[in-house]
Amino acid sequence: MIQAFGLTSNSRKDLPPAVDDVSFEARAGHVTALLGATGAGKTTTLRLMLELQQGRGLTYFRGRPLHRIAHPSREVGVLMGDVPGHPARTVRGHLRMLCAAAGVPVRRADEVLEVVGLVSLRDERLGTLSRGMDRRLGLACALLSDPHTLVLDNPADGLSPREGHWLHGMLRAHATQGGTVLFTTSEPKEAARAADHVVTLDQGRVVADQAAAEFARTRLRPRIAVRTPHVARLAALLAKEARTAHRSVEVVREGGNRLSVYGSTCADIGETAFRHGILVHQLADEIGDMGPGAGPFPGEALEAVQGVPAAGEGPESSEILDAPGAVEPAGTERSSGRVELDQSAPQSGSRVCGDAVVPAGPDTHGGRTAHDVPGARPAAGSGGGVQGGATVSRPPAPLPPLPPPISVRSAPSPLRPLRYELRRAAGIGTGFLTAAAVLVTSALTAVFLARVGHTPQARLLAAWPRELPLPPAALGAGLLGALAFGDEFRHPALAADRGTVPRRLGLLTAKLVVAAVTALALAFLTLGCDAEVLYLVYGRELTEVPADWFLLSASWFGLVVGCAWAGVLAAGIFRSTTAGLAAVVAVPVLVVPLVQKVLQGASVRAAVGLPARLREVFLSQWPFGGERYLTGAVRVIAQPVGGALTLSLTALVCAYLFTTLRSRVR
Repeated sequence: MIQAFGLTSNSRKDLPPAVDDVSFEARAGHVTALLGATGAGKTTTLRLMLELQQGRGLTYFRGRPLHRIAHPSREVGVLMGDVPGHPARTVRGHLRMLCAAAGVPVRRADEVLEVVGLVSLRDERLGTLSRGMDRRLGLACALLSDPHTLVLDNPADGLSPREGHWLHGMLRAHATQGGTVLFTTSEPKEAARAADHVVTLDQGRVVADQAAAEFARTRLRPRIAVRTPHVARLAALLAKEARTAHRSVEVVREGGNRLSVYGSTCADIGETAFRHGILVHQLADEIGDMGPGAGPFPGEALEAVQGVPAAGEGPESSEILDAPGAVEPAGTERSSGRVELDQSAPQSGSRVCGDAVVPAGPDTHGGRTAHDVPGARPAAGSGGGVQGGATVSRPPAPLPPLPPPISVRSAPSPLRPLRYELRRAAGIGTGFLTAAAVLVTSALTAVFLARVGHTPQARLLAAWPRELPLPPAALGAGLLGALAFGDEFRHPALAADRGTVPRRLGLLTAKLVVAAVTALALAFLTLGCDAEVLYLVYGRELTEVPADWFLLSASWFGLVVGCAWAGVLAAGIFRSTTAGLAAVVAVPVLVVPLVQKVLQGASVRAAVGLPARLREVFLSQWPFGGERYLTGAVRVIAQPVGGALTLSLTALVCAYLFTTLRSRVR
């Protein structure tokens, strides 16, 4: 159950807030539609509910606000806008990565793929999916953690009628199993057909909160659907009789052999057709639109034939345009965006709602009987229609299957963020391409430096000319570290958890561990490749191991790992890969000169005899030469680059912790 109280967005300069004091309820076991025109505040309302936008008000999901829920993705499944994810990632890889983030078994990815019908596309890249497949993947992401509540922002936008009916059937199946469903839409007929409850927004305020049956009765205009081979003749006769009788009748020609008539009845239209010998294939009541100004359905060209306009209607209301979701009886074929109808149609006396035919009568619920399923498509020849004056309803299609329930361990696992980070880093080829580019660039630079000469052996093996602030390996490690958080904000894979990238220390630790391991591997491979290339080109002279190899190795690995960590922290703070890489480059360009200027001052004392004093402090010699490693680390930090990098990392860690605490306080 969702309970929203007084949701109000922050004011925008001199403009009123986009959402002002919105309160409503979405009950469990029901589908609730948030209806409103473009700009009415539907998306802002959802963002306020999900704590993605600052404002006032409270929203409870089964009695708890979202920030009080330990694992939001297991309580609320969210679909906002396009499906977040790197376009180079595969469908299955994206879902398996989210499984690792949510702590559910990886087999869950295959289960939801089968339910949403994407098994055959599991190896496709996200960037190649069509709009309909993108919506299916979004629903799969929302259902991944078996949430109780589904919150979807205009999920049927851009879908074909058949895909829209399938989507609404999935939402109905989730509600039938006791879940709560809230979706937004700008189409009144979609809300009346697919929802049990309709909350209408206008200019950021709730103007109606009704059951679907009451909404259809009070806010949607009834109309008569007519199909005849003599469309033009019947439309002209209806308009002529309306003018003669001084009645307000509006006849909308929808192309093909279909008419929609507002302000008349099946009896009047049937008598007119009978008197003039016009053959009629369909004559049925339908739920229409919300009246003039409701807006056309994109892609449908309609023609309006007027009777006498109603009082108060201006020129803007002279065209009555059909809203999306127009009824298509069994056997309908779509071609080039137009509707071509066959000769098998439900007879008069039946009410057509969506693609299902149900009897007209007092037992209908918003155009749907108690046993009817929204979006159910009857098969041709299933026995629907009217026989001998008795109304016969077609049997509803079964609800679409949902993924089986899963049991998730509530105890947090320290390996969960690590699994997620490993799948995130290995799921696309950016890291591998970056590493390959670093190895090639480093090898070529080393060969060039050896040819020019006057380069120390340590810098030669690291391919680090004095003119460059950092060697290629350090820049590559910094770039990979910046991508670890930068890709999260550009393609927020963790949007299913909170709609944005959570600043959790467990996630940061996992990224730092993976970045460090990647940087060490890159540093080791760079040294090996440079030495091998130098040996092949110039012989063994340039590949001899230096005498102080330990200190040089510690400095080298510390430099590369430090650059990787600086990229991770800076990208996490500034939410950008570019900012992360800029922070890495700023260390030798800006921080090192500052540290050197400080260290160049007059020194009264020097740290001479540090190893001996360390042994005195710890009273004994460390095993395995531990004081040697400590001394090497201290010497690395004492160097200008090492000191500057240590200073930068300390500042970035403090800034990250500050932003984490600030986000939690909010």
